[in-house]
Amino acid sequence: MSTNAAQKSRKPFAIAMLVVIIWFVITGVFGPLFGKLSTVQDNNNSSFLPKGAEATLANDQIKTFSGKDTFSFPTLILFEGKVSQENLAAINTHMSGVGSLTLGGTSAKISDYIAPGQTITVFPSQDGQAILANVPLDGTAIGKTLPNEKPVLPAIVEALRTDIKPFAEANGVTHYVTGPAGLLGDLFGAFGTLDSSLLLTTLGVVAVILIVVYRSPVLWIIPLLSSLFALSTAGGIVYLLAKNGVIKVDGQSQGILSVLVIGAATDYALLLIARYREELHHHDNRFDAMRAAYKGVWEPILASGSTVAISLLILLFSKLTNTAGLGPIGAIGIVCSMITILTLLPALLLIFGRWIFWPRIPRNDGDDHVMSGPWSKVANSIGKHPRRAWITTGSVLLLLAFASTTLKADGIGTVDTFTGKPESVVGQKLLLKHFPGGEGDPTKVVVSADKIDLVTSALKKAPGVTDVTPQLDGLPIPGKPAPQIQIVNNRAILNLILDRAPDSVEAGNEVPEIRRLAHEADPSSLVGGTSAVYFDVRTANSQDNRTIIPIILLVITLILGLLLRSVISAVVLLGTVVLSYFATLGVCALVFNHVFGFAGGDNSFPLFAFIFLVALGIDYNIFLMTRVREESAKVGTRAGVIKGVTVTGAVITSAGIVLAATFAVLGLLPLVPLAELGFAVAFGVLLDTIIVRSILVPALVHEIGPKIWWPSKLQDK
Repeated sequence: MSTNAAQKSRKPFAIAMLVVIIWFVITGVFGPLFGKLSTVQDNNNSSFLPKGAEATLANDQIKTFSGKDTFSFPTLILFEGKVSQENLAAINTHMSGVGSLTLGGTSAKISDYIAPGQTITVFPSQDGQAILANVPLDGTAIGKTLPNEKPVLPAIVEALRTDIKPFAEANGVTHYVTGPAGLLGDLFGAFGTLDSSLLLTTLGVVAVILIVVYRSPVLWIIPLLSSLFALSTAGGIVYLLAKNGVIKVDGQSQGILSVLVIGAATDYALLLIARYREELHHHDNRFDAMRAAYKGVWEPILASGSTVAISLLILLFSKLTNTAGLGPIGAIGIVCSMITILTLLPALLLIFGRWIFWPRIPRNDGDDHVMSGPWSKVANSIGKHPRRAWITTGSVLLLLAFASTTLKADGIGTVDTFTGKPESVVGQKLLLKHFPGGEGDPTKVVVSADKIDLVTSALKKAPGVTDVTPQLDGLPIPGKPAPQIQIVNNRAILNLILDRAPDSVEAGNEVPEIRRLAHEADPSSLVGGTSAVYFDVRTANSQDNRTIIPIILLVITLILGLLLRSVISAVVLLGTVVLSYFATLGVCALVFNHVFGFAGGDNSFPLFAFIFLVALGIDYNIFLMTRVREESAKVGTRAGVIKGVTVTGAVITSAGIVLAATFAVLGLLPLVPLAELGFAVAFGVLLDTIIVRSILVPALVHEIGPKIWWPSKLQDK
């Protein structure tokens, strides 16, 4: 390198070094905080509801009956085996002592988390084949952490299982820790794998793909390292916001954050590195090559990232705090991905120089190598028969879209949330054999004290209700006067036992009729409890689907129109991605119903799938169409389409494979909602990159011709 060239490169090299140092400092600050993210998770459905939901209002009043700002959260232990006076007495004696069990190696005890005014109860089934113990936990306290910063609820469930196992074996009965607390504890356990296995698997999958794409033993490290810096920074910021109560984080949001950041950051990196490699063939100085590459990619990266981030922020309009929380969580991840790839990645590439591409080091040879190969053949084929291409692909997508009408996304119960059969799920199913479904976790109706009899009489007619009893001020004690009905502020609680599991779809379906009958008898009555919470969550999800999706469509259309300076191209691109979305839902319906055998889909599935499929699908169209627009200004629209498809084909397909692979990793988790979302996004992204972006969009643009750029001046070229 000449002296002038060396002097010319010295300043940008120093800037690159400074950028890397700054990023190491940032990651050093936020990285450790990201490791604590799971400690601020909240996976309780009741905490996600808006303040105005009836279940929330009911639960607020129910808390006043305990004298504290809390509610009872039952942990049910099912002992299955022939009931006798001896084992009933033994179980009673043993359960009375579980409060002294310590949690997670700390000094905390189960007794510290028993609901105020509640005691552990034990009672036999009517069929004489089972005994049920209820450990009523403090619903507010179990949402906190132990002194070692581990969540309380999983520690309680684990302590009970460890303690009861040898006792049950010695007494010849089988046991299951189940009920709301047992199920939620297992849910925590499933989400616990997000901290390590999900991230490591995602990184491993991406590393393999990058090695195959670049065919280099070293280059893949640079984009992967950049994505890790982005994730650490985003995770640390999210932790601080959640810790201070600004947003809510659940296990699903944390899992999505990891795969979203790794996938998006790697996608942006692929785009930048591909353009940088292309420019290295036309520049002797790598800094000049990076300037040219940066000029060509910063706008599409910023536009695509902004589209996804803004779409996610629209989730803030959600009625559910966990869905609303995913908006800023995902947006923070996308923004960190963009900033990292537009700052850290170029700096690292410049510091290491051309050799980082070894053994395929690009030289300044003027070789326009990207204009040959399979994507050149694909582009030219579309150019020869554009109408045949878009009619064929459009028809296939439309056919698949019709199958979306068979998608079952009306909610799933907690039992059906797991892909496997943890102890709580097995126990919950066995519980229904011996006890009414709502035993131990009744639906609670808060009524006026003078309307107790009237409401009780009305609710006994409700479908699915097996028993209605008022809540008493204490437990019956032999030899002493029976306790009175508990009345607080002239209000009383009626406990309804349903014939279904309280967290099932079927139990939730009975809530509207229960509310109708209760409101007719007492207009001031409020229906709460687990079944009511699940019903209100489903209702809120359905409302979100109807309101948020149209807003996102409008915003994306505006962004596309501004970026491409064209109304027609914005509408065409949006139409293709929406068609791809419904085609993906159709495939999901077929696969979920007939291959995986899932009981159904969560109500939030259509919205989450829409967010990621449409927003991320638009990404690839932005990458393509910004290049097509750039080339169209030079050689005309139809020739620009062929050039655009040829030069972006490999990198966009690689980006799609990376993103699909990262979301597919969600399918490894033992949770149906994440498995469904992972499959939907993985399949949908591949559909977008292989069919929509590679064939349908280029064919439509080629068919329409220069008018695709209306009303910009480019329509006249």
